[in-house]
Amino acid sequence: MSFKLILATHNRDKRDELRSILEKEMKVKVEVLTLDDIIPAIGDIEETGATLEENALIKAREVHRLTNLPTIADDTGLEVEALDGAPGVYSARFSGPGATYASNVKKLLTEMSGKENRTAQFTTVIAYIDERGRELLFEGDVKGTIALEARGTNGFGYDPVFIPRGTNKTFAELSTEEKNSLSHRGNAMREFATFMHSNAV
Repeated sequence: MSFKLILATHNRDKRDELRSILEKEMKVKVEVLTLDDIIPAIGDIEETGATLEENALIKAREVHRLTNLPTIADDTGLEVEALDGAPGVYSARFSGPGATYASNVKKLLTEMSGKENRTAQFTTVIAYIDERGRELLFEGDVKGTIALEARGTNGFGYDPVFIPRGTNKTFAELSTEEKNSLSHRGNAMREFATFMHSNAV
């Protein structure tokens, strides 16, 4: 058994991570296509929602409208207690227009300079629209702390500065398998995989 999904992003890091988690959990071959694979001309879909759920659905709905194929989209937010929940829904563009992984991490560490409370939480919301247009949401989170400096070379995004609860390593210091077993995205994808299993995909 195998199945194909369209992932509503140009981000190949997300594609590889999602495919790895799904194949491990479902024990089937999963083909995950990004926007670059199927509709490369489309730019980044503007995330105008006020919540992670709204942004995930905005992306999934637009790609499903264009392709009529089963579509999955996610939005992830890092909520830092000392920053009143920021960057939250703005995590991907925390450092402003043209934000990169490195610039977002640099801004976060600057904002956290001198703060004793480094408690944080990652949350991922996944929106799935099937071939019939049915919409479903899946959520996963992980609690942890913000490191004093970036550490590690694996992963992407804020991985070098997020230490998940239960370990003293950042996500970027963990192997892919270790990270996926703990991460917010891994937890959300396991919910999705359970749903797909129960619906005999």
